[in-house]
Amino acid sequence: MKLYNEKLSENIEKILAGGSEKYHNQLKEKNKLFVRDRLNLLFDDGEYEEDGRFANCVEKDLPADGVVCAIGKIEGQTVCVMANDSTIKAGSWGKRTVEKIIRIQETAEKLQVPLLYLVDSAGARITDQLEMFPGRRGAGRIFHNQVKLSGMIPQICLLFGPSAAGGAYIPAFCDIVIMVENNASMYLGSPRMAEKVIGEKVSLEEMGGAKMHCTISGCGDLLVQTEQQAIESARKYLSYFGANFSEKPKIIESKPPVAGRTLEEIIPENQNVPFDMYELIDQLIDEDSFFEIKKLFAPELITGLARISGRTVGIIANQPKVKGGVLFVDSADKAAKFIQLCDAYSIPLLFLADVPGFMIGTKVERAGIIRHGAKFISAMSSATVPKISVIVRKAYGAGLYAMCGPAFEPDVCIALPTAQIAVMGPEAAVNAVYSKKIEEIKDVKERMKFVKEKIDEYKEEIDIYKLASEMVIDDIIAPSELRETLTDRLHYYSSKQITFPYRKHPVFPV
Repeated sequence: MKLYNEKLSENIEKILAGGSEKYHNQLKEKNKLFVRDRLNLLFDDGEYEEDGRFANCVEKDLPADGVVCAIGKIEGQTVCVMANDSTIKAGSWGKRTVEKIIRIQETAEKLQVPLLYLVDSAGARITDQLEMFPGRRGAGRIFHNQVKLSGMIPQICLLFGPSAAGGAYIPAFCDIVIMVENNASMYLGSPRMAEKVIGEKVSLEEMGGAKMHCTISGCGDLLVQTEQQAIESARKYLSYFGANFSEKPKIIESKPPVAGRTLEEIIPENQNVPFDMYELIDQLIDEDSFFEIKKLFAPELITGLARISGRTVGIIANQPKVKGGVLFVDSADKAAKFIQLCDAYSIPLLFLADVPGFMIGTKVERAGIIRHGAKFISAMSSATVPKISVIVRKAYGAGLYAMCGPAFEPDVCIALPTAQIAVMGPEAAVNAVYSKKIEEIKDVKERMKFVKEKIDEYKEEIDIYKLASEMVIDDIIAPSELRETLTDRLHYYSSKQITFPYRKHPVFPV
């Protein structure tokens, strides 16, 4: 028995050690952690159980076949984890690597618990392609499982290194992608391949770097500086969710908002004067509870998770400080994905509208802004969670529709006293209707007087109290009462149940 125990200890020691010392040194040079150090930080007290630990143990230099698949707890919640070991053949996939990943996905499905992917992989081993690529238990099964699990259990990707070729679809199918700057990357074809195949010379950062994906492509959701920050962010993100789609997020102890200016002081009366929507959000939510998603991508729209009096809520807010809060192709996509995320996991939605509408012009029309705007509106319209719409200052044109206007059955549509709802703003409307008449008035003072009269008439027509009298909106409240109102409304709507008519599925715009 002693001999057997010694052999077992020897094998376990090799598995825990990973690859050779030179590969560990390479990690240190790049400020990267060894996979098991990552897991020690991720799990409560660094404790976890590992599946497939001895995979490929009889082969030389392939301990655990380059991937650790584990079950443990994060803040007391059971989770499953797949983590690449980049010291073993650069974290590449072989037959047993793929089988281990598929099995941990199946375990997460059976247990109905969140699944985290700690990605740091060079992709498939070409030498093993027949065994791991095309079959029913091949790499494609990983992505099939991700699609099946989407909206069933939270799927989180922490991208520490490369995610190459087909492997790039692991982050793409996750609910959120957290990327470490300078080390994380994702691409279908490497810079070397791009140069050989299409003659394009490009750097790794330009092709698929973390900053590029978090600012331009939108494939990344959160850019962090260190792996420790990535792990801390993943742990915090999970705190806003139940274990699966059937569990509602936990209500925690309420905190007051951060000390700051009142909403009356923050919101300018002039509809065209920009202000910082973040400052307004801070006065509505519990202090330090905002977890923003895609902050660097399409910043004219803010999306993030927060708590109001201890309750989790998803916030979609226009940012007047960036491009006037106008909606573009990217902001429409950003909103649609976030709404679907919240709807899948029973997180109420709060829309804070200060929107001039969607962008116009040939550039955005050719980019398909109508199609992308329809995607945004489709996601919002089909969401079954509690929806609260607040017209902070203005909601013009299709911007009103996208931000959950009255026609889309918000549970309540609230307006602040200076809010305006219209097809377009007063100045634009007067110019559109009276442009010829304005041109005919040669005297400058007379022209300005005429324009002002028509603007005042238009403002009377769209007066918020007139709209309230017609029941276009449900309530007008003072800014100082908004947080308390939202707290009460979220409590009352917590039992909301809604089912759409039976169908296989809608045909969403893409």
